[in-house]
Amino acid sequence: MYISFSDGTITLFRVNAHTRLVHDYEAGIGVTPSAITPAPDPGSNLAATLPVWSLAAGSVAALIAAANRIRGVRGLDPVAHRIDPARITAAFCSERLLSISGRPATMFGDLSGFFPTFDGWVRTHANYPHHRDRLLTALGLPLDAPFDLAVAHMAMSRAADIEDHAAAHGAIAVRVRNEQEWLGSAEGWAATMGPLVAIDRRADRGEPGLPVGAAPFQPLRGLRVLDLTRVIAGPVATRTLALLGADVLRVDPPGLPEISWQYADTGQGKRSTLVDLWAQLPLVRDLLASADVLVTGYRPGSLERAGLTAAMRPGMVHGRVSAWGEAGPWAERRGFDSIVQAASGISIAEGAPSVPSALPAQALDHASGYLLAAGVIDALAARASDGIGRDVRVSLARTASWLLAAPGRTPRHPPAALPDPTEVMSHGDIITATPAIAEYPAYSWPAPTYGGDRPAWPLKTH
Repeated sequence: MYISFSDGTITLFRVNAHTRLVHDYEAGIGVTPSAITPAPDPGSNLAATLPVWSLAAGSVAALIAAANRIRGVRGLDPVAHRIDPARITAAFCSERLLSISGRPATMFGDLSGFFPTFDGWVRTHANYPHHRDRLLTALGLPLDAPFDLAVAHMAMSRAADIEDHAAAHGAIAVRVRNEQEWLGSAEGWAATMGPLVAIDRRADRGEPGLPVGAAPFQPLRGLRVLDLTRVIAGPVATRTLALLGADVLRVDPPGLPEISWQYADTGQGKRSTLVDLWAQLPLVRDLLASADVLVTGYRPGSLERAGLTAAMRPGMVHGRVSAWGEAGPWAERRGFDSIVQAASGISIAEGAPSVPSALPAQALDHASGYLLAAGVIDALAARASDGIGRDVRVSLARTASWLLAAPGRTPRHPPAALPDPTEVMSHGDIITATPAIAEYPAYSWPAPTYGGDRPAWPLKTH
């Protein structure tokens, strides 16, 4: 896997089939080769046909390397991080370890999943109430239609028709494809283009340098991150930035609550506030004016149309995560990890055309989150010397294309085990997975009260 900068520099992260990680950090970023051989069978709870462990370990290795690069920029000694299979595999299956007041997470709604159709299968995502309503509308059913009626309607419909009607109504459903079908489509071809993480210079320039006060295990201390992401990939990225010392303020819309388990699982170490982006634009612009990093999960073009990107502080780093990438016919479609798996051929690779299946974790989400965090950190390190603003982009579909193309498939594998139940941390009545970076025993604090913080940055102490 590789990260590409618009000035031509490249960072490579190569992971071979024997789980031996070789990292080459090249061309202006510094060269720090290392080799780490994890314990045998490191991915037992990530057991799959596709090399999910390679993706998981490689994305965390990319993050670790970026953290050491910015330590160097800030005059700090590197930290001798290690790849800990139990930590990483637990973090990638964190929702399976999460419990709130003794109750495990309910990951999918009744109309989220695989459903047979007249000529194949579809995969739907209807965890949010508004997505469920849109799906029923796309199926031509009333919002109070019973589950059995929706299932029967899909069974009598063509998969492509369900996909098209869902897209037209802002619902989320895709036809389950094999790898060849996906690669032979314009949307599938677009998903394979470009690097896993693209870092592009913008024209704006601010003051070079980074705030003072960083520490070896807090290399991002003093940096402010405005988090406008939801679900998993974006929040994993910003949770990671918070773990490394950044002040992360997550902003959610007041009328669209986040799913409680997702928030508890990815909100650690942040602050949380509620702001209507469109009705409170002056407030959002004030937050942007003092932020170092903006991380967004909106579909491409949404913030530009609202005029928010024009309000970004000169030299700001803008991290962007999307489902399908920012080019191609599906660029503006909604999507989630499970949906990308189904459309890209992963579900058939992990199952069969007659009975599709899924990866043992939301691996596209988690890996994309760590890769986005790595890209943001590298962009901050670059900005320290030149003050230039940069956009950092990842997409779930591009991460999926890496996984599908990677060597080391194991069609005959044991069932995925449960993650290590000892790799958890407790904050009151909430139990969550420990951080993927082994040297951090826990997050600074649990996910705070949803929307309980003021929409403002605290005064800087340095």
